[in-house]
Amino acid sequence: MTVEPLVALGLVLVAVAAGFVDSIAGGGGLLTVPALLAAGLPPTTALATNKAQSTFGALTAAVTYTRGGAVRPRELLPPIATVLAGSALGTLVLTRIDAARLEDLLPWLLLGIAAWVALRPRLGEVPTAARIAPRTYTLTAAPVIGAYDGFLGPGTGSFFALSLVALRGHDLTRATATAKVLNLTSNLAALVVFALAGAPAWLLGAGMAVGQAVGARLGAGAVLVRGARIVRPALVVVSVALSIRLLVT
Repeated sequence: MTVEPLVALGLVLVAVAAGFVDSIAGGGGLLTVPALLAAGLPPTTALATNKAQSTFGALTAAVTYTRGGAVRPRELLPPIATVLAGSALGTLVLTRIDAARLEDLLPWLLLGIAAWVALRPRLGEVPTAARIAPRTYTLTAAPVIGAYDGFLGPGTGSFFALSLVALRGHDLTRATATAKVLNLTSNLAALVVFALAGAPAWLLGAGMAVGQAVGARLGAGAVLVRGARIVRPALVVVSVALSIRLLVT
């Protein structure tokens, strides 16, 4: 499918903004999916193309965080494996499960996250004691959030980051960096399934991927410099914005 050059340029600019937001707090799809649908792409093609371009943004952010020393991907191999499996499973069962009830509950869950973050002004400023062991997180929260990203998706980055703060005691900078590596994994799994089905608009996705990469580099750099001071308000804003969008659609 082709789109007008000016429309394609507009989508690339939207991808820059989405990459910036997504690298900090997740929720970039809040911008790109509606834009792709408005450009005339069928829903399945829009979702698949969004996964294609957002994967490159996640990759850029993950590399930036790794180079900045905020995360060590080799230490994340166990949860990467379970997130990969969970996301693939979630994508495969997408056509067999009624997600309507989850979609109804999701806005209130996101609003709860926003309230929790807003009411805890020192949340994630410094590491705290872990509530569960790495192995437990790998076998529970990681694959569950991965599966959620495979069949629904909004807020996945926020869920990963906040679960790492609450369950593993990470500070927000480390949690955001780790979340981006895990989110990259879930995106890749879903993209493979979409690619096998021939769903993405690859040329358009490639152009938007460039915009995603630029935005993600800027956003990840901001987190490395400002840490929790930029992540906390971003989490609140993105969670509320996602909630409003889900409630009005």
